[in-house]
Amino acid sequence: MKKWKAPEKKSFRQALREKDSARIVHYILRFIVVLVLVAQLFNRNYENVFLCVLTLFLFAIPSLIETNTRIDIPDTLENIILFFIFAAEILGEMRSYYVTFPFWDTLLHTFNGFLAAAIGFSLVDILNQNERFSIRLSPFFVSIVAFCFSMTIGVVWEFFEFFMDVVFRLDMQKDTVLTTIRSVSLDPTNSQRVITLSGIEEVVVNGKPLGVGGYLDIGLFDTMEDLFVNFIGALAFSIAGYFYVKYRSKKAGFLRHFVPTLGEKEEPR
Repeated sequence: MKKWKAPEKKSFRQALREKDSARIVHYILRFIVVLVLVAQLFNRNYENVFLCVLTLFLFAIPSLIETNTRIDIPDTLENIILFFIFAAEILGEMRSYYVTFPFWDTLLHTFNGFLAAAIGFSLVDILNQNERFSIRLSPFFVSIVAFCFSMTIGVVWEFFEFFMDVVFRLDMQKDTVLTTIRSVSLDPTNSQRVITLSGIEEVVVNGKPLGVGGYLDIGLFDTMEDLFVNFIGALAFSIAGYFYVKYRSKKAGFLRHFVPTLGEKEEPR
């Protein structure tokens, strides 16, 4: 009986010698996060210390999956996952990239849609490759599952952001400044007539101008934009995934760098 062979753990020097990009990226990013963690300890910023610890834990997940299961994560996908975690937690949260660069959140949500679709896709594709299962799902169905999985992850994340904003009084659902609003609530006749207010330059709350240059939308536009770019990322991967399953190496071969596969079994001695 063949036995699964767990991946070998490599030192940084061995990873450099073998040009193992996933291990090299892992070591470098982990070293940077540890330095940041030490600096935050000296600054007594324990919230950022928690974010660093969380980042180190998330970094370890791909390696734990490969070590404890037969799933082999391609180096390209693992590198993207590590950079995604670093960009979201360290750059986005701690370095305030979400505020400094308005496109940062949109970019990460697009990648999230792509990565979540890759995960959903691989779960079904791995079952297709497993000899224990006699059912083989069609390429179209695999792509649909990947797309739905990604969109579900996106929706659940927006639920989480809303929960954190309401319960813990955060602002994960960032606000948007609008100069035009439309609402039936402004209709004095209560007849569901849409009233439009355009050219809004200032909003006064409790006698105090907000000073934002328009009406302050509370999270709606941010949520819709996040879901839309998640949709784009999920759709892009699902379409490519369809051709990958249908033709394998003939077309969409680049997708093999993003799709986890079952690890090889070791021949019995």
